[in-house]
Amino acid sequence: MKIVFAGTIGRSGLGGQAWASLQYLLGFRALGHDVFYLEDCGISSWVYHWEKEAWTTELDYPAAYVRDCLEAFGCGDNWIYRTNEGSVGAPLRKLLEFCALADLLILRAAPLWVWRKEYDQPRRRAFIDVDPGFTQISIANGDSGLAEGIARCERRFTLGQRIGAPDCPAPAVGGPWLKTLPPVYLAEWPFVESDATHFTSVMRWQGFREAIYNGVSYGQRDKEFPNFLDLPGRTSQKFQIAQMGIEPTVLQSRGWEVAPGEIISRTPASYREFIRNSRAEFSVPKNGYVKMRGGWFSDRSVCYLASGRPVLIEDTGLGDWLPAVGGVVTFRDLSEAVAGVNQLNADYQHHRRAARQLAEDIFATDRVLPALLETAMC
Repeated sequence: MKIVFAGTIGRSGLGGQAWASLQYLLGFRALGHDVFYLEDCGISSWVYHWEKEAWTTELDYPAAYVRDCLEAFGCGDNWIYRTNEGSVGAPLRKLLEFCALADLLILRAAPLWVWRKEYDQPRRRAFIDVDPGFTQISIANGDSGLAEGIARCERRFTLGQRIGAPDCPAPAVGGPWLKTLPPVYLAEWPFVESDATHFTSVMRWQGFREAIYNGVSYGQRDKEFPNFLDLPGRTSQKFQIAQMGIEPTVLQSRGWEVAPGEIISRTPASYREFIRNSRAEFSVPKNGYVKMRGGWFSDRSVCYLASGRPVLIEDTGLGDWLPAVGGVVTFRDLSEAVAGVNQLNADYQHHRRAARQLAEDIFATDRVLPALLETAMC
């Protein structure tokens, strides 16, 4: 197949977001498909320049980040970063020719805010919702731009495995929502043979504002993580958080080791190195993910699993679909988090092997992507 994949690598400028798209690009290529990476910012580009610590509308800075990320994996010249004002990367005619012959246009995370006629040319279009619950609440609360952008896609997927369940309060609007999982390209995330010392995570304290639906507030991580601030004081296990958006002293005063998230996640290589040098992941999801019990699981967590690093995660309704075979341990409060740390450490080698097995059996690109394509094209 010929696939146009639209992502947000340049707009984020961070290795974690780059990997979220790279898993698809590398996975599709390994399956024999021809892939073109598209980043269309619409009217103008508006990104944070990490070196200058200022916002910029220039195209060259984010386009250079896209180029560096893709070239490191031999993705060649099949990419473009564009706005109404121009484009960088492949010549525009190459994108137009590719769209004219494409089987599928995939939009991950965000719709194309300016819809151009060439995006109607692929045989099918698919949207992948990576913020389950919040996406649906935005539509229910009247975000017409988001609703219209998603509606242009014949198939709409979500990472929320329980969206639509009777006890999940997220509105099932904007669908029908088909289920998919965050994929991991195992060849770039091999099992790490050595052990490590720290439970870690890469965390943005607050990405967006809280959402309100039916009078209930669904917050970001800043509303959830405080419930677990005292964890280091309850166990001898060491923790390190690569964080953005909070004063480091808030965490350090409670015994957390802190690393600058914007440096740890500056490139795909630095992000991968941090994860692979971790003992396990300690993951506190957004407050909304926990409250909605939508079954969310992170594209970051699958990288830990593939590396043979277990995941200790606050429960978002994972028991409905993720087998309890080890490798992933859930908790609901501080005492259960402490118990989870002890559980992983008591049989660490078993959980390391189980983590990798989960990645191979459930999240590997050769498991996730064929099913995604088959459903998208039917």
